[in-house]
Amino acid sequence: MSTVPSTSTRHSNFAPIFNAALETYKRKTKKDIAKHPLLPRLQSCESSEAILNVLQEQIPASSQSQNSNNGLTKWVTPTVNVLYSFSAALGEVAGLVN
Repeated sequence: MSTVPSTSTRHSNFAPIFNAALETYKRKTKKDIAKHPLLPRLQSCESSEAILNVLQEQIPASSQSQNSNNGLTKWVTPTVNVLYSFSAALGEVAGLVN
């Protein structure tokens, strides 16, 4: 019979995986994503729409009309929505643990 891990166990298992992914990214790209200048702006966003607005600002005006036609927004919007929902769920779990 298998047991369901407690909320605190699932949360504590996620942190090492996330940290390893950040380290791997840093090692492969030679860039520390945690020091990216957009990070504070993205961290202050309280909705997926706010995140999409910050990302939209990064696209030059001359590319914006082309961007909407090339399918970029078709995959960015759902990706941001899923990641934001995932992040919100983790935040709730962290709140339960504290």
